[in-house]
Amino acid sequence: MSEAWIPSAEELAGFRKAQRLAYDCAEAITAEMKPGMTERFVAARMKEYLLDHGADDCFHEPFAWFGDRTAFRGLIAFKQLGGFNPAFYPGLRRLEENMPFILDCAPTIQGCTADIGYCGVIGRNAILDRLMDDLIEYRQLILEQVRARRPLAEISRAVDALCARHGYDPRHKAYPFETLAHRIEKLKDDGKKSHLKIANFGVRNIGELLRDKIRGAREGWNPIWNSSDASNHVPTPGLWAVEPHLGFREVGAKWEELLVVTDTDAFWLDDDVPHVRRWAQRGLWKQAA
Repeated sequence: MSEAWIPSAEELAGFRKAQRLAYDCAEAITAEMKPGMTERFVAARMKEYLLDHGADDCFHEPFAWFGDRTAFRGLIAFKQLGGFNPAFYPGLRRLEENMPFILDCAPTIQGCTADIGYCGVIGRNAILDRLMDDLIEYRQLILEQVRARRPLAEISRAVDALCARHGYDPRHKAYPFETLAHRIEKLKDDGKKSHLKIANFGVRNIGELLRDKIRGAREGWNPIWNSSDASNHVPTPGLWAVEPHLGFREVGAKWEELLVVTDTDAFWLDDDVPHVRRWAQRGLWKQAA
């Protein structure tokens, strides 16, 4: 495996800024959400917020899923439609009291991209609370095994095994290529305020992922982290957007955030993120300290 890009401290600060913008967006729009709003309306508000606060590109434009769509129930797997599934995009599902939701956005600021997932509920949902509490174990497991230099495919299978022990469905298996995580690369800061998108995905970020795919096939690594043989290699240094997604009955929950991998270590880009703050408030995070 040839030498991979490891972000500098200055670059990490740029990615942290992008990730904080993404989470600020999710929390700000959540504060506006009311029963009756559609997924499409909420996703559009997220897009407006990101553009108003400095985003100039994206990995993908915002997604919003309500109700059983948080667990991807009724959505045809991407592989069944050749990688494209219109039902995956924000639709006309309306938010209801006590209905879970997931917001997902991936803004780019001056060449630094984040990709985050945020879940919540307007009201109360006991199943969602349980899923969100249990997600702490996945964050611990992934970091511990990356630091132990376990092969990425083995870590993905360990996540699925933890889902089985909890009695959950690993709904990240419904993503394109059954993705648990994907690479994020530094883009050139060309000073432009907007960039080309196709099917709601940023051409520059997807282009980098495709280049990684070609390079990885040549060098023996995979920019898409899943349970396949292509991911049966030690963690590749760089930035990874990690997104374990749990499903139980009609409820789904996830977090997504950036993991920094070096030649000898790994760490989450930022511990000041909403799900960690939630665990701390509920007395769970001390177990991970």
